[in-house]
Amino acid sequence: MAGSLAQLVASPADLVKVQMQAEGRRVLQGLPPRCTNLKQAYAKIYTESGLLGFFRGSLPNMQRAALVNMGDLAAYDYTKKLLINDFGMPDSTSVHACAALIAGLTAAILGTPADLIKTRLMNQPVGPNGRGLRYAGMVDCFRQSVKNEGILSLYNGFIPNWLRMGPWALINWVVFENIMIAVGEKTF
Repeated sequence: MAGSLAQLVASPADLVKVQMQAEGRRVLQGLPPRCTNLKQAYAKIYTESGLLGFFRGSLPNMQRAALVNMGDLAAYDYTKKLLINDFGMPDSTSVHACAALIAGLTAAILGTPADLIKTRLMNQPVGPNGRGLRYAGMVDCFRQSVKNEGILSLYNGFIPNWLRMGPWALINWVVFENIMIAVGEKTF
């Protein structure tokens, strides 16, 4: 819940980030950029869609955050306990690192489809009513993606996602566990 709520609050900034990143593709296609700075990006979204426009793609964004956090926490906990209890390994940095790498992989597997849908919803052009022109919503985006590109299209961008989440999980969990050990507290 905390991850979802935080992502709801951050969704407007994420929308602007996604749209500004898409400008590079427009420039490469010889099209003029729709915005060149943050102020223009926020103004463009507000002009096209009003205040609610800043929350386009927020539902899959929130789902992505929940899935990533759930996958990360559950996989780390399960893997660490498995290595210690079933394989007899000591509660050590190598166990933490192994569990963290599995946690990062799990987070990427669970989060990538929602990330793809979120990005497509955020990048779609909007009509005069401020609504998206390609997708009627999250479910429509999912259906169209699978129908037109196949089920594996939901994992477009998986490798870069994993390359981002894997190191993050590794650093996060190893540092967390070592801090807990250093202050004499129970590890995760």
